[in-house]
Amino acid sequence: MLKRDFHRLLKRQIKKSELDLLKNPELMEFLNSIDEAYKSFDKDVMHIENILEQSSKELFSANKRLRNERDDSKSKLENLVDNIRGIIFETDLEGNFTFLNNAWEQYSGIPLKESLGRSYRDFLENKNIVGHEGKKIFSQKHENAKFIFKHKLNDKNLWFEVKYKLVRDIQDKATGFIGTVTEITNLKETELELKKANQAKDQFLSTMSHEIRTPLNAVTGLANILLMEDHLPEQDENLKALKYSGEHLLGLINDLLDFNKIKSGKVKLDEKDFSLRYFLENIASHFALRAKEKGIDFSVVKENDLPFNVKGDKLKLAQILKNLLSNSLKFTEKGRITLYVKNLGVDKNKNEIEFRVQDTGIGISKNKQRQIFESFIQANTETSIKYGGTGLGLSISRELLELQNSKLSVKSELGKGSTFSFSVKFKVCNQLSIYEPDMVKMQPKYFPLKMKVLVAEDNKMNILILKRFFQKWEVDFIVAENGQEVLDYFNQPNFDVDVILMDLQMPILNGYQTTKIIRSFKDKLKANVPIVALTAFAQTDIKEKTERYKMNGFMSKPFNPAKLHSLLKSFQRINKKAI
Repeated sequence: MLKRDFHRLLKRQIKKSELDLLKNPELMEFLNSIDEAYKSFDKDVMHIENILEQSSKELFSANKRLRNERDDSKSKLENLVDNIRGIIFETDLEGNFTFLNNAWEQYSGIPLKESLGRSYRDFLENKNIVGHEGKKIFSQKHENAKFIFKHKLNDKNLWFEVKYKLVRDIQDKATGFIGTVTEITNLKETELELKKANQAKDQFLSTMSHEIRTPLNAVTGLANILLMEDHLPEQDENLKALKYSGEHLLGLINDLLDFNKIKSGKVKLDEKDFSLRYFLENIASHFALRAKEKGIDFSVVKENDLPFNVKGDKLKLAQILKNLLSNSLKFTEKGRITLYVKNLGVDKNKNEIEFRVQDTGIGISKNKQRQIFESFIQANTETSIKYGGTGLGLSISRELLELQNSKLSVKSELGKGSTFSFSVKFKVCNQLSIYEPDMVKMQPKYFPLKMKVLVAEDNKMNILILKRFFQKWEVDFIVAENGQEVLDYFNQPNFDVDVILMDLQMPILNGYQTTKIIRSFKDKLKANVPIVALTAFAQTDIKEKTERYKMNGFMSKPFNPAKLHSLLKSFQRINKKAI
């Protein structure tokens, strides 16, 4: 059977070849196969075209959807950036703004058009920047940085925190900076208020310390004078009790001041060579007497060979041990108190010494042993009522030990006593012997000083106490009740004094103001007269200030007779010349 409806391309080929199919019927089957192949190919092409057309429609639809989503995301992002409360910015490497969101106008008060392209220096003064001292802003040396600045808007000071980071491209080349500016006015004002409150607290404690120490100076001073003078044997116990009460009150005040100084970060280690042997003898002598008065045995036990001399902060060690031993005395009604001292060995030029204070007192229950190291906390309310105290001794001791990379431990059982222990690493001392002034006990009658002193003091009781001391020591003295009277004495002919004892708190002109004027005198002999501050303030509160005003030292109130005598002796002149 002949097939006439060939594919158009096959018909064209047959016609072109002028092939007569009637004469060549054997080719018909071959031609039919070719025809089927052509038609099958057409179907495949049509199918592919249909698929491509459908895919094209889907691709167009997807592309349109993506463009819409991109535009929608961009709109949302721009809306988010422009409505966020903080400022978002970009700068080039020189700090010129290349992008700013709408919050910029709200906080700066400057339109965006007038800000873009300008340097941050046009809007920020160095005097208003905090926390970026010594560093260049927008420097490639700092990948991340932050600082705080102050800005005035509508007569109100606003505080902002800036955080920014360096931006790099895909070749890791720095291209600029991106960052945020967040308002922190409330936080900063709270911080400033807290700082002001802390300063007010420190001032209050310092002032109260002065006000309490001033009358306390009279109590302990008169007690010392009465003990130095001839008195009836039966008065001895009363006078010692009076002196002890004054010293105890002074100890409570010092606890509060020490606690405040430690928390303020004002306490530093002062390491010096000292005799550990003499130090322990002094502790033993002091507490053995107090324990004997209470009917308790006290001893210091050296568990092995101890170094004679060490280098460390003797005053802080004394404060820690006195706090622990005083607690043991307070809470022990009978039995004994023992201070154990043990040499733990030398490592890297440091000698570690362990101290343990063991008593047979009331003890501490397990659930209270952590709380007792907290500030103003005692084991229970009954303890506070019965035994008194501030509840600061252990807290202060723990803080002082932490300064020395040590810790305070306790082992105790209720009703069976307590053991407090700690260790301190002292530097090895290379000196074979050390002279300590308080090793030499002062005799009841101090030798004459034969010198002249100007006392600048407005408190009558303090003047009375100094007068009694000076009469015994043969010290010639004159009194000025304020700074102006001190200056008036300088104008008198043949004015001649060895030293000025200058109270810091006086009317008209205080001690600092008076000293500043004296040090400015053109007459060098007058300008360089020794001046020692008399102060009821704590040592760390005034040491730096007295040095700044070029004072020659200070004497704390209440006066310690031995220290006062030694201080005055150091200012005696062998060949006196009139100022």
